[in-house]
Amino acid sequence: MNDKSAGLSKSQLDTYWMPFTGNRQFKRDPRIITSADGCYYRSADGRPIFDSLSGLWTCGAGHNRPEIIDSITRQAALLDYAPAFQYGHPGAFQLAERVSQMMPMGLNRIFFTNSGSESAETSLKIARAYWQKMGAPGKTKFIGRAKGYHGVNFGGLSVGGISANRAIFGSSIDSDHLRHTLLPHNRFAKGQPEQGSFLADELLELIKLHGSENIAAVIVEPVAGSAGVLPPPKGYLHRLREICTQYDILLIFDEVITAFGRMGKATGAEFFGVTPDMLNTAKQLTNGAVPMGAVAVRQDIYEIFMENGGPQYQLELPHGYTYSGHPLACAAALATLDILKKENLFERSAELAHILEDHIHQLNGLPLIEDIRNCGLAAGLTIESAPDEPLLRPYLIAMKMWEKGFYIRYGGDTLQIGVPFIAQAEEIDGVINALAESITEVANGQ
Repeated sequence: MNDKSAGLSKSQLDTYWMPFTGNRQFKRDPRIITSADGCYYRSADGRPIFDSLSGLWTCGAGHNRPEIIDSITRQAALLDYAPAFQYGHPGAFQLAERVSQMMPMGLNRIFFTNSGSESAETSLKIARAYWQKMGAPGKTKFIGRAKGYHGVNFGGLSVGGISANRAIFGSSIDSDHLRHTLLPHNRFAKGQPEQGSFLADELLELIKLHGSENIAAVIVEPVAGSAGVLPPPKGYLHRLREICTQYDILLIFDEVITAFGRMGKATGAEFFGVTPDMLNTAKQLTNGAVPMGAVAVRQDIYEIFMENGGPQYQLELPHGYTYSGHPLACAAALATLDILKKENLFERSAELAHILEDHIHQLNGLPLIEDIRNCGLAAGLTIESAPDEPLLRPYLIAMKMWEKGFYIRYGGDTLQIGVPFIAQAEEIDGVINALAESITEVANGQ
């Protein structure tokens, strides 16, 4: 095998069914990462690769932070695992309080999961169970949004709005979808588009169609990430909040990407000034070091379960995971939150957001670019489709970026950038220059 395969045999490469990957192409030409430090990966053939997406929106504080490594190591030596059902360990309670202090006012009850997909599933189940407890068992339907992403479990898949992720799996839970917020006249807008808040009023039409007495919750990403960084139009999230409150429908923010610094704040809810009833998190919670997610829930929702839970020894919510609040995950998260605070990384992220906005929009005018969007420390580009192959050009551009020493995410007809909070201005400049070269090369058939 060549150096690019890190010594892996053909059998080893073939045996692993990789997620969200073109397995056939990858195994012909592997892109293997063997180590990481700070803002850089190292490929199997020894090249430094700048991490233009902070892992998968996960490693904003940079890779291999000694503080996180030490915290995990100490915890593993003390308590490697503790059952989450009927018993607990100190770290889970300590972390729950820390997370609650970073959430919007009132969202101070924390349920731990192991991923963003599980956080979405948990919030949907809590919403349905809440209305059961409230004597409104008919409120079971969910409203998601086109181009939304809420993980890959059946609940999140149903409310998600990326058709390619749903098509082969068939139907699941009862849901409908708002239109996405991409409007032609907002192309190349910087930050939040000025126009489009009226799109939130489409929720009124869905309420007329289905009846508010049948709708449990609306779930949206404040900024749709996996669809290519789609910022909400100004006033859009506020209007959703008003309608949900008026019609007694829960509002869930999926902040798996936007929470813990990507927006320059603790949450997107804080950044946009809108408080949901539940808020899903994951990814940056542990800086990607150990799988973990969390759902922040309004206290009064939690209290309904406690007040109607029967005898005190009975389960108020029959839901959870073997690894909920895992000791090593809690240790990683506590260390991560310490780093984010000590190094003022929310503020640092906000500063870099202005630099990214300025640099990314300099690509306007290059061939193949149909749109550029940014919000917080995140940016997305829509790439003109090749004839009959809408996914081809983003893939080709990303492969050229890899050759030039940059990891960038491609998905659908988009490219996505979310550099670490510790990146330097010149590193952002390097990403954008390499991207300009790669796009031009693909446009010229090179």
